[in-house]
Amino acid sequence: MKLIVQDIEKAFGEKKVLQKACASFESGKIYGLLGRNGAGKTTLFRMIYDDLEKDGGEVLLEEEGRSKSLEHKDVGMVFSQPVLPNFLTGYEFIRFFSDVHGGIKGESIEDGFQRFGFDDGDMNRLIIGYSHGMKSKLHLMCMAIAKPKIILLDEPLTSLDVVIAAEMKKMLLELKEDRILIISTHILQLAKDLCDEIVLLKDGKLQELTNLTKDNPDYEEEVIRALTEEEDV
Repeated sequence: MKLIVQDIEKAFGEKKVLQKACASFESGKIYGLLGRNGAGKTTLFRMIYDDLEKDGGEVLLEEEGRSKSLEHKDVGMVFSQPVLPNFLTGYEFIRFFSDVHGGIKGESIEDGFQRFGFDDGDMNRLIIGYSHGMKSKLHLMCMAIAKPKIILLDEPLTSLDVVIAAEMKKMLLELKEDRILIISTHILQLAKDLCDEIVLLKDGKLQELTNLTKDNPDYEEEVIRALTEEEDV
């Protein structure tokens, strides 16, 4: 399975954010989307998620050699600031979400909460009392239930404490099987630890760093050089 981003264009007034951006992403991998602030990472995610209209280009899903337009149900997105119903408990929300998506396969809701690092007190607490990290974990739990083919994560580990960040990394590694995960981040160490491949968004275009390996001692320097080299010309 492949996600194909083909000649995507987007401008806001005179500012061209994406200019015929192209890339492909394969299932079973976690991709790191890196770019400077304002490069358009969230804009790209919103267009893949079909939350923002494209000025040009298309997003395709290729399965068994056949390509089709990406459908909204195929994509899940974890926002940097998760939007959840504060008036429900975690348990009530997941029970509702599970009912809508056909239930949790192979485990109870309680087991699901335990697997995602929640205790009984967390499960029965109103979401309004959740920390940012707990809301992010709850959103990931929704992805595990809905099982979209593509999961987009917009700065998922920003501002999380060390324990929750470690739990989130473990969850993401579990979720990547048979799925395409794309994580936007500005944390190079996270990209190196978690991502199988790096894609840069620079000057409105996507650049796949296919030759960059995790064991490269100059990993961070290579990424920074790729992000800045044209600015030095």
